[in-house]
Amino acid sequence: MSPTPADRSADRGADRGADHSVRVAWADDAAAVATLQLRTWPELYAGLVPAEEFPSGPAAEEQAAAAWRELLIRPRDARQRTLVALDRNRVVGFAMTAPASDPDCDPVADAEVMEFTIGAPDRGRGHGSRLLQAAADTLAADRFTRAVTWVVSEDDALRAFLTAAGWAPDGAHRELDLDGSGRVRVKQVRLHTALA
Repeated sequence: MSPTPADRSADRGADRGADHSVRVAWADDAAAVATLQLRTWPELYAGLVPAEEFPSGPAAEEQAAAAWRELLIRPRDARQRTLVALDRNRVVGFAMTAPASDPDCDPVADAEVMEFTIGAPDRGRGHGSRLLQAAADTLAADRFTRAVTWVVSEDDALRAFLTAAGWAPDGAHRELDLDGSGRVRVKQVRLHTALA
């Protein structure tokens, strides 16, 4: 029996859906995640951190990839997860989740989205929404009831994206000393959401 036009259309839709996905990161993803992280840091901290402070080049990428490989093979906590957003087989984003470590959080009930990154060329294509939903689903499956994340206070785009997805400020804020010298300080606000 030959496929109908509706069947062919459904198949094409299934193919498109398969091109964009989210899955748990593998050790083999370490280099791609490290490269993406190093390339997005200058954008994330633009105007806050001098350009020369960012690690770059092959040696920095190799060192970051080794650290990510170790983290993916031996996470610090059984409920720590790294998810990757894919365009076909290319890593275009990643999220890292774990039990929340803030003193006012309950590490049994509260989780933290510690990293949430989509590469600039791939934003606005649904990868962020898929990745955020997959992170929430993973946290709910791990029986967390609330998630928090820290956002650079000047990052209006990420804050708007998260707010549109149901996250809201919870009143907490902090200032990080990025290099330990006191020269590079970054202000952050915390957002939270209930997990279904």
